[in-house]
Amino acid sequence: MPKSILIASHNPVKIQAALTGFQRMFPGVAFTVNSVTVPSLVSAQPKTERETLVGATNRAKLAQKQMPAADYWVGIEGGVQEADGEISAFAWVVVLSSNQAGKGRTGTFYLPDAVVRLIQQGKELGEADDIVFQRANSKQENGAVGLLTGNAIDRAGLYEQAVILALIPFKNPELYPVKMASAPLSAENKL
Repeated sequence: MPKSILIASHNPVKIQAALTGFQRMFPGVAFTVNSVTVPSLVSAQPKTERETLVGATNRAKLAQKQMPAADYWVGIEGGVQEADGEISAFAWVVVLSSNQAGKGRTGTFYLPDAVVRLIQQGKELGEADDIVFQRANSKQENGAVGLLTGNAIDRAGLYEQAVILALIPFKNPELYPVKMASAPLSAENKL
């Protein structure tokens, strides 16, 4: 019987990244995938490492609450962080099961000044990318990382690696004590 994955997003990039990550970590297992839309309870564009992780955790926990019969719940949240006038982009992935939790983070890349200025004016990264690169809805395609690398790494590939890293406790249960994720965090808990 296939294992069911519930992804807390209808974004096809996040769905593909999650499914491919699970398939690569567990090649002998069949998976079915469903998706739901749940709030992150953080800013539309998380602007710190902590806020981004809180958003991913909230998405996974709220998906679990919405469809408790799934085997796994996945929350993916992209974020940015400013330091010394530069803004880096990354994402957090949180995977939950009924008795385990894992989290993984993507690599980090720095955004060009034209995108940084738009983010500083209040735009979300995807919207800023669309303006600078004259695209439409790039966040549901190759994303900023794909646009900037000429698709050497696209958004799905970037997220897939973080999904794999989040699945380490599930692949190695003898090395990771069973842990339950905490309840979703409210927006007030963000930094």
